[in-house]
Amino acid sequence: MENRPLEYDYTVAKMFMLTTIILGIVGMAIGVFIAFELAFPGLNTVFGEGLAEYTNFSRLRPLHTDAVAFGFTVSGIFATWFYVGQRVLKVSMAESKFLMFIGKLQFWLYVIGVAAVVVSLFMGYTTSKEYAEFEWPIDIAIVVVWVLWGVSIFGLIGIRREKSLYISVWYYIATFLGVAMLYLFNNMEVPTMLATSPAGEGAIGDWMHSVSMYAGTNDALVQWWYGHNAVAFVFTVPIIAMIYYFLPKESGQAIYSYKLSLLSFWGLMFVYLWAGGHHLLFSTVPDWMQTMGSIFSVILILPSWGSAINMLLTMKGEWQQVAASPLIKFMVLASTFYMFSTLEGPIQAIKSVNAIAHFTDWIVGHVHDGTLGWVGFMIIAALYHMAPRVFKRELYSKSLMAAQFWIQTLGIVLYFTSMWIAGITQGMMWRAHDEFGNLAYSFIDTVDVLHPYYALRGTGGLLYLAGFFIFAYNIYKTWTSNKEVDAERLNASPMGA
Repeated sequence: MENRPLEYDYTVAKMFMLTTIILGIVGMAIGVFIAFELAFPGLNTVFGEGLAEYTNFSRLRPLHTDAVAFGFTVSGIFATWFYVGQRVLKVSMAESKFLMFIGKLQFWLYVIGVAAVVVSLFMGYTTSKEYAEFEWPIDIAIVVVWVLWGVSIFGLIGIRREKSLYISVWYYIATFLGVAMLYLFNNMEVPTMLATSPAGEGAIGDWMHSVSMYAGTNDALVQWWYGHNAVAFVFTVPIIAMIYYFLPKESGQAIYSYKLSLLSFWGLMFVYLWAGGHHLLFSTVPDWMQTMGSIFSVILILPSWGSAINMLLTMKGEWQQVAASPLIKFMVLASTFYMFSTLEGPIQAIKSVNAIAHFTDWIVGHVHDGTLGWVGFMIIAALYHMAPRVFKRELYSKSLMAAQFWIQTLGIVLYFTSMWIAGITQGMMWRAHDEFGNLAYSFIDTVDVLHPYYALRGTGGLLYLAGFFIFAYNIYKTWTSNKEVDAERLNASPMGA
């Protein structure tokens, strides 16, 4: 009995895999639509003047960012945890009715929370804080969902058979603790439910509305301490957790350096938290704090590249697998985009560069080469690896996977190159002046010049979305396939997990 392989229970993992794909489609589709709205403003009223309030760029943009960050990405984090956690800790969810209940409760409350976010943002209820637009009732629901995930993490760790904690578990724990701290502090707010409408009658907007506990510069400081570290603990730390498990599993190669993985872990923990000030350069924030944000951003290259190099060196001596396996292509290029994005960000945080880059589309390009290339590709790779093992079916089509890879890669390249050119063009035009010291260009001049790049950006996004539809179809066909998988072959691994 002791040597019998564990039967892992992937019920909750499958549930979150589904939301990852659905919310990915929703978030990316909205992103493509609003990208084309910027290129072709007539699209803001394409559904008629009556619906323009709900379909214009400003109303849809937070739906796009939140659906991708807290829908697609967080669902992917949950899905991979409920898969990876069981396997590296050598324990099945089925062994604890309590943990199974908590996992399912977390999923359904999460779905309800997502629905509440979509409805409230469509209706215009927002705190107007980047990545923290949700009003206080939804914030409370999110905290409950997050606490339930923490119970699942530490509950599985508590009943584990594997004594040592694999490095991926460290990163998942850091994700839980980091987001919990950031979300609680940044979203401290006071509901204005006692307020009334101008007519003296209560209105639904009154009880939904709140005001931040911080004001002015302090509010900005806390917001961007949270905002940049939301990137750290949603778009970076858990994605590293994924690649440290899935790349060795898929390639059959042990991680190049376990010590380097730990060194990079603690480097990220100590350095990332203090880099958010680079969002507030040339503002009313104290100058020493702006400088600290720039310095820590540059230092951040070290732990970031430490992780990325560790990932790439894991493939040392086995680079032929990159040519042979579309799945490994996704992970290797994800690591490359991670290196690229974590060099680009610190460069933009240098004050002299930021003077040109800030408020331009170069920032947008930076965010998306990281999100689409690093986060998107890694979650896609993780779900591709999981699918045959979770559904116990052969992957439907490697050819479709390969086609998806090239279509989405082309989309990313079109996206970030168009935004680089647009952003640097904006920065230079805004600073240009004539011999009398007057601005050489009006704002509308820059808008006119950037039109082709906006159209190219929308095209790049459309290609990425098309690739994601291929991904969704491939996973669906795998799920419903009649070809049962060879479990012994799939589970063979030098890690034994």
